[in-house]
Amino acid sequence: MPVLLFGVAAAVLLLDIATKVAAVAFLEGEVPVELLGGLVYLDVLRNPGAAFSLGTDFTWLLSLLAIAVVLGICWLALKVRSTGWAIGLGLVLAGAAGNLVDRIFRAPGPLRGHVVDMISVLEPGGAFFPVFNVADSAICCGGALVVLLTVLGRDYDGTVHRKGGKAEAAS
Repeated sequence: MPVLLFGVAAAVLLLDIATKVAAVAFLEGEVPVELLGGLVYLDVLRNPGAAFSLGTDFTWLLSLLAIAVVLGICWLALKVRSTGWAIGLGLVLAGAAGNLVDRIFRAPGPLRGHVVDMISVLEPGGAFFPVFNVADSAICCGGALVVLLTVLGRDYDGTVHRKGGKAEAAS
């Protein structure tokens, strides 16, 4: 399963980096681009904080947290025996790494860089819902999958917990 986990992470990380590079090259400083009849707008914003622009004064701390998440998932990867967990953790790894790349390499400097966000729902500029990127989506989807698997009693090591407290190896 480590191959699946790192494969998902690599594919999504490359997609995240490519969309950020394209957004900065073609959309930054331009009028937001309306897609799907106004359901989605492409509108580049730089976010120094976390989701919903929280913690804008703690960019360095968010960078350290992302490093911890990346290292933790890499350590856990060798123990993962569940396809669902491999996909979920791969998505979270990609998202954490994608935003960490911005925090390391973008202005104003290492561990303080602002994350490029470019997807706005229903209104440009985040007027309806915060502007986000592929990495943010990966973190949310991967996190939701991990929570769902946990609620269903499926562990990362492949065991399945049944009602009554019995654990069984997944087939």
